[in-house]
Amino acid sequence: MTTSAWPFVPSVLALVGMGVVIVLAGVRLTRVADSLAERTGLGDALGGALLLGAVTSLPGIVTTVTGSLEGDPGFGLANPVGGVAVQTVWLAIADLVYRRANLEHAAASLENLLQALILVALLAVPVIAYATPDLRLGWIHPITLLIPVVYGYGLFLLRRLQKSPMWEPVLTSATEKEGDGPEASHARMSSLWLQLAALGLVVGVAGWVIGQAGLGVIATTGLPSTLVGFTFTTAITSLPELVVLVTAVRMGIPTLGVGNIIGGNTFDTLMIGMADVFYLEGPVYREAGDPSLVLLGGTMLMTAVLAGGLVVRDRKGIGFEGFVIPLIYLSTVGLIYATG
Repeated sequence: MTTSAWPFVPSVLALVGMGVVIVLAGVRLTRVADSLAERTGLGDALGGALLLGAVTSLPGIVTTVTGSLEGDPGFGLANPVGGVAVQTVWLAIADLVYRRANLEHAAASLENLLQALILVALLAVPVIAYATPDLRLGWIHPITLLIPVVYGYGLFLLRRLQKSPMWEPVLTSATEKEGDGPEASHARMSSLWLQLAALGLVVGVAGWVIGQAGLGVIATTGLPSTLVGFTFTTAITSLPELVVLVTAVRMGIPTLGVGNIIGGNTFDTLMIGMADVFYLEGPVYREAGDPSLVLLGGTMLMTAVLAGGLVVRDRKGIGFEGFVIPLIYLSTVGLIYATG
């Protein structure tokens, strides 16, 4: 399935316009999701993973599906992996906004740490698929079916951990406690769910526009689709996560913001499976080329550093992860450009 590419100028204007739409929707998303997280009993970390993680990932989902259906495996695969990478970089930016303490210190929670470990496991699955290109189940790789299974089991572990934690981080004066932050909205639950659905529809449509505009940029500039997918389009489709993170931090609920990033990253790995399902010419992994391994390796390394930051918990200022994560991201982009 291919359509004619959009011209360069309309593509750039569409990317900018959808960025504005996503930013505006993201601010409201934070407040709605925070109220739902408290009133449903999910808590900030798990609520950030399920409610915000899923909805804020919609632009990336639609962009990924668009790229795969249009027959560009590099673009299709680079979008979800790039989304995980750039959203992890957002944490370093949010660290600058949260002046009270190191963000990972304040948002330390077992749920966020476990989600980071689940994310590393999910990112390892496509690496195995890349190394076994001859395995097929119809037009997809059979290991694609493992991605939602691992994700679902990860959610089960998160819920079990929340009910009966076996250990907990040391609480300090800079650690956010569950229930901190603004009082939940008194709006009816049905109204909150409708607002969440409407905002999800808005950012979903924005994702389709971003996908078409990104393909237009690739066609008119000749830039590698892996590079465009890993940087430009993911930076825009990941704006909801940035807006939600910064808004949550400024509202005094950093655990919700960090949970949104890590939970959104975990949810984004489902898009890797979608890229394979909607790329109808065969398994997407090998078709995306060797740069896809660079993306996966760099993103796994960033996630491992983030998990280390949640464990070490530097008390003041930006921790080591605040410097190392952006450095790994820039190095990964440089390697993609050099090999593209």
